Amino acid sequence: MQYILAVQTGGGGMGWLGIAPLIFIFAIFYLLLILPQQRRQKKWQAMLEQVKAGDKVTTSGGLRGTVMALKDDAIHLRVPPNNMVLEVTKASVVSVTTSEEEVKTK
Repeated sequence: MQYILAVQTGGGGMGWLGIAPLIFIFAIFYLLLILPQQRRQKKWQAMLEQVKAGDKVTTSGGLRGTVMALKDDAIHLRVPPNNMVLEVTKASVVSVTTSEEEVKTK
């Protein structure tokens, strides 16, 4: 009995060509999804650091109020119409209107 051994040779370049589409897809995902999200996150963090008493904020739950006091991770809001003071987390703040911006719009 004779056994014939088949040996595959070559194909070294095919390995790189097989990986290239995956690298391309990852680069597209990074540029279109990950990078813009990181920019939004940095902008939001900077906004939260700038919050001070007297600013008007809107929370993710839809509450609108004026900042009365700041704590480490919380904000005290005065909410109309009864001027009730609520404590909410800083992470729930989605937009801030400073008192200088209000003067410019009027």
